[in-house]
Amino acid sequence: MGDVAMTIPVLNAVLDAYPEARFTVLTKKHFAPIFSQLDRVSVHHAEVKTKHKGLIGLWRLYKELSKFKFDAVADLHNVLRSRILKKYFALDGVPFVQIDKGRKAKKALTRKSNKSFHQLKTTHQRYADVFSELGYQINLEDAKPLARLQLSENVLKAVTQDAKKWVGIAPFAAHEGKMYPLKLMREVVKAIVDTDKYKILLFGGGASEVEQLNAIAVSNSNVQNVAGKLSLTEELELISNLDVMLSMDSGNAHLAANYGIPVVTLWGVTHPFAGFAPFAQSKENALLSDRNEFPLVPTSVYGNKLPKGYESVMESIPPKKVVERLINILEN
Repeated sequence: MGDVAMTIPVLNAVLDAYPEARFTVLTKKHFAPIFSQLDRVSVHHAEVKTKHKGLIGLWRLYKELSKFKFDAVADLHNVLRSRILKKYFALDGVPFVQIDKGRKAKKALTRKSNKSFHQLKTTHQRYADVFSELGYQINLEDAKPLARLQLSENVLKAVTQDAKKWVGIAPFAAHEGKMYPLKLMREVVKAIVDTDKYKILLFGGGASEVEQLNAIAVSNSNVQNVAGKLSLTEELELISNLDVMLSMDSGNAHLAANYGIPVVTLWGVTHPFAGFAPFAQSKENALLSDRNEFPLVPTSVYGNKLPKGYESVMESIPPKKVVERLINILEN
């Protein structure tokens, strides 16, 4: 979801700069709400586990897409499926530009020895480069955030209304090395709640996550768990109205950043140098694990490699530091 969410600032900038441009986004049905605020953008659903599965399924998908008579295709994913689609589109001579993911540079950044530790091109810029090659040149500094959404009735029912500022917290991530220990997150929550000035809204998904978040929320009326209660469309409404979001290196960080919400991100075995920091955020909002103690960081681009002895990498980010950054944003 994070990769999908990161396309929004880029598409928005292209649409602003080129009023004649129109896009059809090929993505999973579940992600369609992410694009709902973009004018001149429609979504075509990729059903890769059913009718679009395998070579025959991808041919079927190509035949569906070819009916749109595209002038060009921007491949922002560059995986096996999209490479196959590229061969199919070549039959019609449709220009097909694929993202350069910088795999060699990322491998050098994440290797154990002789690590090349420096900032790589951001994913947002890599997306923009694809459009530039197709003739749509943009400056990402001109990209505008999405407008705040009106809260629907269901969202208003899920969140008690009061005068307190809203702090979103998304404590989970796909891999252990990217997730702040819940025992430390409880300390962060308690410190924020003890000010009696803010309401904390917990985000997550899946039965296990909902259960764990409920356990955090049950003890205080200023902490509410919205996981499992809202659709993605409704979660976006809520996220767009936050005062700050605390997230791991995960999709929720990018969703909030798209609305210009300040996002504090916690980084364990991953690092912003790989290019996946949320859009247009202050570097001070990225709280990093201690590389003096854990010199192999980043161990991978996606956080799926947790070397022996790195199980406590996230614990090198003190809860006090997290709280101080959040309060600084909320008060200033």
